[in-house]
Amino acid sequence: MTNSDLQSRTGRSQATRTLILTTAERLFAEYGVAAVSSRQICEAAGQGNNTAVGYHFGTKTDLVRAIIHRHTTRIDELREQMVAGIDDRADIRAWVGCLVHSSTDHLAELGNPTWYARFKAQLLTDPALREIAADITLSSPTALKILDGLTDVLSDLPLPARLERGDMTSRLVVQMCAEFERGLAAGTPMPRQTWPDLATGLVDAITGIWQAPVTP
Repeated sequence: MTNSDLQSRTGRSQATRTLILTTAERLFAEYGVAAVSSRQICEAAGQGNNTAVGYHFGTKTDLVRAIIHRHTTRIDELREQMVAGIDDRADIRAWVGCLVHSSTDHLAELGNPTWYARFKAQLLTDPALREIAADITLSSPTALKILDGLTDVLSDLPLPARLERGDMTSRLVVQMCAEFERGLAAGTPMPRQTWPDLATGLVDAITGIWQAPVTP
């Protein structure tokens, strides 16, 4: 096999992987991960070989991981840029802004329609997949910097309340982004018209959640 043949074969393989990832993300977003089979993904992606998902990715869980990694690479880059602009005087709103805008800016870059926010929302319904997504996020050094920054400015907040509000924050960002993404795709009138507008509202709300009093 010549170098040209090898490059062509590699290019076709990469194109197939990308097509499967895109198709799986859309189907998982629409119907849920459990409801979609590898065979359905192959058929929707126009693959005559129904074992293409297994060949390129392994198990369905491996495919889910690949979809997440496909997006977190860029989200990490955006987080890093935002964290670089943070100084020692940063308050809660600044750290929350890094957390929210890294996701919404990425979704804005993708254009319309997108599927990733709805895909992430589907993962919340499955404890095992939710844990996988959380583990991938927490493996990011910049995500950990943001969490550490929030911890520093919220040092007076009791640990149970901090954990609870962290969970609230994660779910609110995922669900609101999913609803906004769905509305954009359907052309539904919404209170917020753009991803930056949605981010502003989320930062306002989440900052308020973190600063709310704690009832003994």
